[in-house]
Amino acid sequence: MFPEKFVERYRKILGDETEKFLEYMSKPLKKSIRVNTLKIDVSECLRRLEERGILLEKIPWTESGFWVRQKEGLIGYTLEHILGYIYVQEAASMIPPIVLAPREDELILDMAAAPGSKTGQMAEMMNNTGLILANDVSVKRIKSLRFNMEKLGVINVAVIMRDGRFLWKKYPGVFDRVLLDAPCSSEGSIRKDWGVLNRWSPRLVKRMSRLQISLLDSAVRCVKHGGEIVYSTCTLAPEENEMVVDTVLRRHRDLRIEKIKIPAVTRPGLIKWEKREFDPSLEDTVRIYPQDNDTQAFFVAKLVRE
Repeated sequence: MFPEKFVERYRKILGDETEKFLEYMSKPLKKSIRVNTLKIDVSECLRRLEERGILLEKIPWTESGFWVRQKEGLIGYTLEHILGYIYVQEAASMIPPIVLAPREDELILDMAAAPGSKTGQMAEMMNNTGLILANDVSVKRIKSLRFNMEKLGVINVAVIMRDGRFLWKKYPGVFDRVLLDAPCSSEGSIRKDWGVLNRWSPRLVKRMSRLQISLLDSAVRCVKHGGEIVYSTCTLAPEENEMVVDTVLRRHRDLRIEKIKIPAVTRPGLIKWEKREFDPSLEDTVRIYPQDNDTQAFFVAKLVRE
């Protein structure tokens, strides 16, 4: 089922736990939602959904996130979904904005924003104040981003279409915080899209790594001194995660990694992959494996520009 090279890579990382990892990667992904508090109170929304027989279970790392435990297929057809009171968003996908922790009235860059799941989440956290500059490179994805922001009632987002690798030329040292949820090989999304396996290859991983390094380098240059960057991917490939952060960390001596603390089961980042050793502080990044929280896989790093 899984490519031999894919399995070999994860045996090097997980050893005897590889079979459990592959078992969870083979399971369908649980559906989860985020209540959009820009439009409705969480308790009122839960009351409405429960009246329809939709049973929910709270996601530990967010006050407004819930797993759908009963009538999953109904959630997308509810009035609450149509009106933007709720947004279908994968549970682990909610973690990067929580780690970034944007505040009211700040200036935020969402470097690869579309389709806007995390953009809308940050707007909610900021109570529609300040400004989020939401960027993407694809016209098609920009359309989805605009639609979702309008549906969610977001008014503090300005949408632009630029190549993120060069945003630093226009916005050097401008932003309080930057979220880079980077394009990646999407290994962590296999549970909801088996087509990922057909596209996956070590060559793709290396190609994405080069792009990610350029994007993260740009993100660092865009943030103010004293500002913060969250770098995340929905893959577990070390070349796209720890190696990217380590490379950019070596380029910018005013950059440091901040330890992430969230109420989820996480594992420390790798400090070595094959023949390359990383900065020891990479241990303070987090890897989210599907078997630990029954979610998709994610990697998250928090960086501070001093």
